[in-house]
Amino acid sequence: MKALVLFSGGLDSSVCLGMAVKKYGADEVLALSVSYGQKHVKELEAAEKVAAHYGVETIHLDLGAIFEGSDCTLLQNAHGDIPLEEYADQLKQSSGKPVSTYVPFRNGLFLSSAASVALSRGCDEIWYGAHADDAAGNAYPDTSPAFNAAIAQAIELGSGGQLRVAAPFIDQPKARVVAEGLRLHVPFEKTWSCYIGRDRACGLCGTCRDRLEAFRLNGVQDPIEYERNL
Repeated sequence: MKALVLFSGGLDSSVCLGMAVKKYGADEVLALSVSYGQKHVKELEAAEKVAAHYGVETIHLDLGAIFEGSDCTLLQNAHGDIPLEEYADQLKQSSGKPVSTYVPFRNGLFLSSAASVALSRGCDEIWYGAHADDAAGNAYPDTSPAFNAAIAQAIELGSGGQLRVAAPFIDQPKARVVAEGLRLHVPFEKTWSCYIGRDRACGLCGTCRDRLEAFRLNGVQDPIEYERNL
């Protein structure tokens, strides 16, 4: 059994990587990182550090050209600023649409690309770290259980039954992701989640807020440094 982990260097994907290595061993795990024109390129530096910690082989794809026409605020070519508020507050202003940091069909693109890489490299599974908090309120619809079930079926059918998709936290909150990471001693201090991408995490963007709250619910302090710790 060989697994490919869709790996950003963030908290969720790092826990997935730790789980896959624990289950199969580092020699049977590949880490796939993607550049897509994101502002927070520091996550790619974090991915290298976490992958080195586990001793897994890494593969890098550059898919930035696909999003050049997008005005998603997470991207370098965007005109708007990344919101510095909770996702619940962002959704109140979105009229039922995804939040402004939703990258158009990103997980669909990434998982499809991962399927091609996985089949080419003899992998049997694709792991990714979608969790219930991201899907709440339609903030990121490509992290929902319904989306996961649909694309997992498409990948299994399209690969002739050679590939399955593992999303171990698809119906779990981020606090549960942190709990599993703590149990496995995932090097959270090497990970990066902040969408702003400065020297220290901002502590104010939606993903920083969710991360801080997940650690708080586990009764431990997040080991990374923040400009502002709410």
